[in-house]
Amino acid sequence: WIGLRFLRALRLMTVPDILQYLNILKTSTSIRLAQLISLFVSVWLTGAGVVHLLENSGDLPNFSEPEPITYWNAVYFLMVTMSTVGYGDITCLTEVGRVFQLMFLAVGLMLFAGVLPEILELLGQRSKWMGSYSGVKGKRHIVVCGNITFESVSVFLMDFLHEDRDDVDVEVVFLHRAEPDLEFEGLLKRQHTRVKYFQGSLMNAMDLERAKVHEADACLVLANKYCPDPDAEDAANIMRVISMKNYCEESRIIIQLMQYHNKAYLLNIPSWDWKQGDDVICLAELKLGFIAQSCLAPGFSTMMANLFAMRSFITSPDMAAWQNDYLQGTGCEMYTETLSPSFSGMTFSQASELCFVKLKLLLLAIEVKPIDGGDTKISINPQSSKMPANTVGFFIAQSAEEVKRAWFYCKACHEDVKDENLIKKCKCKHLMTFRKGVRAIQLVGKTMANKTGATPATPFSAALSKPLLNIKNSVMAKEENGSKPVMNGRLVPIGPNGLVDETYGGYHISYEVKKLMPTNKPADQQKNGKMEVGIADDQAKDFDFAKTEMKYDSTGMFHWTPARSIEDCILDRNQAAMTVLNGHVVVCLFADPDSPLIGLRNLVMPLRASNFHYHELKHVVIVGAVDYLRREWKTLQNLPKISVLNGSPLSRADLRAVNVNLCDMCVILSAKVPSNDDPTLADKEAILASLNIKAMTFGDIITNIESMGDSKDALNNMGDTTVKRPGPIYGTNVPMITELVNDSNVQFLDQDDDDDPDTELYLTQPFACGTAFAVSVLDSLMSTTYFNQNALTLIRSLITGGATPELEIILAEGAGLRGGYSTPDTLSHRDRCRVGQISLSDGPLATFGEGRKYQDLFVASLRNYGMLCIGLYRLRDAALTTVDATSKRYVITNPPFDFGLLPTDQVYVLLPFERKQSRFSFSETEV
Repeated sequence: WIGLRFLRALRLMTVPDILQYLNILKTSTSIRLAQLISLFVSVWLTGAGVVHLLENSGDLPNFSEPEPITYWNAVYFLMVTMSTVGYGDITCLTEVGRVFQLMFLAVGLMLFAGVLPEILELLGQRSKWMGSYSGVKGKRHIVVCGNITFESVSVFLMDFLHEDRDDVDVEVVFLHRAEPDLEFEGLLKRQHTRVKYFQGSLMNAMDLERAKVHEADACLVLANKYCPDPDAEDAANIMRVISMKNYCEESRIIIQLMQYHNKAYLLNIPSWDWKQGDDVICLAELKLGFIAQSCLAPGFSTMMANLFAMRSFITSPDMAAWQNDYLQGTGCEMYTETLSPSFSGMTFSQASELCFVKLKLLLLAIEVKPIDGGDTKISINPQSSKMPANTVGFFIAQSAEEVKRAWFYCKACHEDVKDENLIKKCKCKHLMTFRKGVRAIQLVGKTMANKTGATPATPFSAALSKPLLNIKNSVMAKEENGSKPVMNGRLVPIGPNGLVDETYGGYHISYEVKKLMPTNKPADQQKNGKMEVGIADDQAKDFDFAKTEMKYDSTGMFHWTPARSIEDCILDRNQAAMTVLNGHVVVCLFADPDSPLIGLRNLVMPLRASNFHYHELKHVVIVGAVDYLRREWKTLQNLPKISVLNGSPLSRADLRAVNVNLCDMCVILSAKVPSNDDPTLADKEAILASLNIKAMTFGDIITNIESMGDSKDALNNMGDTTVKRPGPIYGTNVPMITELVNDSNVQFLDQDDDDDPDTELYLTQPFACGTAFAVSVLDSLMSTTYFNQNALTLIRSLITGGATPELEIILAEGAGLRGGYSTPDTLSHRDRCRVGQISLSDGPLATFGEGRKYQDLFVASLRNYGMLCIGLYRLRDAALTTVDATSKRYVITNPPFDFGLLPTDQVYVLLPFERKQSRFSFSETEV
């Protein structure tokens, strides 16, 4: 008698319950899988035990003729039987065994056919993408999430892993809810050594653990630029940021956002800290900022887009000359490098000239350390200030290898070297050791400064960084005992250096911003029997409000005007036709009344930067539906020189009424949501408007109005109506930039180009000429920001016209720009450079267009006018010798030093601020 010990196998059915009690099984899939496997195994082993017992016991009733069989043979036999294979090498020989086999077949087949497929299905659900990241010790990795598709990942990896980047030893980990499709999987296999993909949710802490978010060098959140609801897309991505910050507060996060007004929600996250590397790339802000700069310097958007994208150029003798020139410029990128000690004591102009002439590098800007020990600031083309040792410079060059010359340069060893490629690490010093030592000294010095509350000032930082706030001494009072300073009845916080602490959360706050902050409590005021003034009101003692006019916003960065009703700025067609509009900006806007807001403020604000004089501001005329513009107007009402024509950008009568042929730039935008049926039709209105304008013809007569005294406020507010130049006769000559949603639609903008439909956007003729812009070119900013956080700050400073953290706090309130009174501090903010375009056909630089070299122009402009040349805008047809608007131009970024100049060339420059208008103003240039 063998016994019934085999029945113990039935206890296996309780294993799933035990695992649940131990909290090992947590998901429904794992629990169900454990239940099925335990059921199948227990029935299988129990059935084998019955066969083993009956065969070894023999036939009934006397248990005669037993057939010896081992238990494991019985297990094997039962599996072969249940699977209906039936090899026949082992069979039941006793009658009772055969009877049991017949009964078990019904149960076994049902079990095998029912349970096993479900087990396989559950195992199949356990994707190969459900693992965990196991990084190599000492190797960095980043986590990329958000809009993860084959297209977005392809563009991201092409830029992130570009060969021009200096030693990219970073693994990329993608975390997304869905499994990759076959095309995406093929991409992952090709990059399997540097790319990992895991399936999971950013909202699940376990999935964040699997991707090792807490160990990641940074987390990048990609946005879907073609989503139908931008606000919903931003809200979803902000929730992902909240989830990651909740999981690990120290994580560095770089996020793409669609809408500018959603940036305010990031400031509400307690652990969001831009000082620790957190950053946001607002696509609407930058896209419209690029287009705005193109209104000031046509083609500038193309130049900047090519600078922060990693591209390698290959010139060919088979290409046209203009294509080779353009492609050479696309190979330039923006890099940072510490300047060698040889640059110490030089002015920026001297350093920039040395870099360009000797090192063949274009030095664009430098980092400046404020005297108060605050965060470093980026100063673009600063004027006449000495540079301290180990200043970090921002360069435009072909590769990171070239930029190292700025650190290797040694005046003693390389002064006589003619070939820039020979400027390498010299033997007179151990530069790398010296560099590390300097950094160690800087860190120690910073620590000591934090302890003592004092930071040593340098002549350069002292000259460039002035306090953003200067509370008048008349505001300050002393308590009766004279021990502690009091402001408006409240104790004033004292900083570590003994001065008044005038910061809030690390920001310098002007008194207009302090209106948002609490002053005295009402109860305290009532005790005194009078209402005491707040900080902002007390500051008013220094001003004569009756004689002082607010011309700038509270930060001093933008021109400002009191809020106007949109009705005061609306023109009808007849009013617009009677107005002499010239040198203005026409915005053709397609929008439905319920279209998502695109943030027109981001287009107008760069055109209203305070480093322009008021008469230099270009009037902006918006042609579109007033119902939509009413929703945008809250953000535009404080910006001067804006008019609205309630009409259609496709109406030639409306376009003629706003003198589109006399404008400096015609911008074509669309706020309409792309259709899901056919995304390629998203740009149909913009393309039709572009072709419509090009097909128009104009009389070569400028309308003149004898009297405008009877016109409404909208007409009286038009600004400078002086006729500058005759307009073009044909619409093809109208300067224009069209925003595209779909890159492939660029082929329809220019009917006479020969671009292949599959050509990349940056290689197409409209983009090279600066007449087309697509939001997709901003994808490269994610990689650029990760590798160099200051690069985004530099780009934002150039593009937005002067957006600051203080301004971000004001706009986050949702009340729009606040006016401010002109103080020496706010007026000092006007002193910053701006983008401009200088013609070589006339003016003081005209002599350089007569066969001179680009290096001669660069040096003369820098020495005589403080202008930094960064590129050329050249006629595509080099045979033309006169400026003819019918000819297309193309962008040449940072031409070689020996590049020949033509009289028809226009030069991109970074202009210093002109406090007084000279007889020759660089801001007034011919198109």
